[in-house]
Amino acid sequence: MSLTDWIVLGCTLLAIVVYGVFKSGSNKDIGQYLGSRSLPWYHVGLSVMATQASAITFLSAPGQAYSDGMRFVQFYFGLPLAMIVLCITFVPIFHKLKVYTAYEFLETRFDLKTRTLTSMLFLVQRGLSTGITIYAPSIILSGILHVNITYTTLFIGGLVLFYTVYGGSKAVSYTQLLQMTIIFSGMFLAGLFVVMLMPSDVGFIKSIKMAGNLGRMNVIDWKFDPNSRYNIWSGVIGGFFLQLAYFGTDQSQVGRYLTGCSVEHSRLGLIMNGMLKIPMQFLILLVGVLVFSFYQFNRPPVFFNNYEVEQVKKSSYAPQFDQLEEQYNKTFEQRKIKADNLAKALDSDDAGQINKAKTELSNLNNEAGKIRTDAIAVIKKNNDKANTDDTNYVFLTFVTHYLPKGLIGLLIAVIFLASMGSTASGLNSLASTTAVDFYKRIISPGASDKSYVNALRLATVFWGLVCIGMALYASKIGNLLEAVNQLGSYIYGTILGVFVVAFYLKKIKGTPVFIAAIVTEAIVCYMGYKNTVAYLWLNPIGCIVVIIIAAILNIFIKPKQAAIN
Repeated sequence: MSLTDWIVLGCTLLAIVVYGVFKSGSNKDIGQYLGSRSLPWYHVGLSVMATQASAITFLSAPGQAYSDGMRFVQFYFGLPLAMIVLCITFVPIFHKLKVYTAYEFLETRFDLKTRTLTSMLFLVQRGLSTGITIYAPSIILSGILHVNITYTTLFIGGLVLFYTVYGGSKAVSYTQLLQMTIIFSGMFLAGLFVVMLMPSDVGFIKSIKMAGNLGRMNVIDWKFDPNSRYNIWSGVIGGFFLQLAYFGTDQSQVGRYLTGCSVEHSRLGLIMNGMLKIPMQFLILLVGVLVFSFYQFNRPPVFFNNYEVEQVKKSSYAPQFDQLEEQYNKTFEQRKIKADNLAKALDSDDAGQINKAKTELSNLNNEAGKIRTDAIAVIKKNNDKANTDDTNYVFLTFVTHYLPKGLIGLLIAVIFLASMGSTASGLNSLASTTAVDFYKRIISPGASDKSYVNALRLATVFWGLVCIGMALYASKIGNLLEAVNQLGSYIYGTILGVFVVAFYLKKIKGTPVFIAAIVTEAIVCYMGYKNTVAYLWLNPIGCIVVIIIAAILNIFIKPKQAAIN
């Protein structure tokens, strides 16, 4: 990056940290640290969106669309329905009980062991996911500075940990408001420049048409297939259960909308999220599709992860890799000619010419794909631990190679800001759950407010170190966007099932639910490990199985009667 880009990046990050610390003020009690209920609905909505829209969204989603098309957007089709259920049921109950964490309610409804179990499941899931969100921007710094990713991971984790420990939930919420403003601006400019950098006779519409002819505008898949990750059925049904669990039981989100100044403002914030999230995700994926069209006319690297390419070029496998790279470049020259032919055919509206040009270009893309597969095999030969999934690097490569000075720094800042927002929310939710559900409830129930604030800060530091440790091992999990959602699907369904029973099945007691949750989690993990169904379906399966097992056990397990003196 140029000096201008470094100045833009540095000033943006510094401004965010200073702004968050300044706006958060001092936190003298647990209520202030976890966030007073004082934020307006639009602030709640942006904070909720920023928590979900991590660096993974802006780093991996364009790469996902580049390699697999638009079908991932179906993942969010269940979100509006989930927001409606949340507004009707979850929000008013949480506000009425004045809880700090979602799991406090479960002790009131069931017992301490059920509250503790769900809290532990959340801590495991959120701890792993937050580690992945720290890893995402570390990829960027590592690629830019050409240094080991361990050092960049430690830097990013330490930066977010600082202002989260100091400012608490208020620092997180205030910084997220500014972050989302910068993020939206940056992504809009990125999409604009992709189109501007296309050949003069290829504009926005033609780019989309080309991508559609090459299978990248596959927005909706109506075919019902339990093994297909993304179709309208898995999106509406599986996505509904996942989003309901995420926004209704995950403390990283519950903590965001509980900062609303009233039930109505919390509801409006969630409705805002439900209305804007699908269009936002669609546009982010569309940027990836435009980048795909862009690389039909501009030579892409044979492998987008520059660090792994540098390593293999320093090894004895360099001649073999160079030969494959040369073949790939020659194939691209032919592919570029066919891309021009398809662009001209689209102007003619002649179906025969379009089909012929599309077939020729698709064949060359397949040929390039085979060469790329061989190149990845060479990388693997050189280092069997190498990260051979480069979808996370597609958008980053485009940004750093083709955007003008200054805008590169802004786009890199966008990805950093998204990571900081979601990571800070994750750390804050992990700390609040640890301090409220374990320290305040079990270890030291009668301690002072100062003691609880100190416990929150220590818990934040602890989980920050755990998540940084997780981030150091995150390079082997493939596409980060899919990994986070897949990880959540292993646990969210079980937790949601417990909450559904708590809200709607009043006759079922704590012990049957506790046993059902343990049994269900074992079943879901086994199904996930064996790839029995696509991961989105694990969410409704987990929820329904908890309900069924708890209902059956409730018939046979009777609550103990209190002793009569």
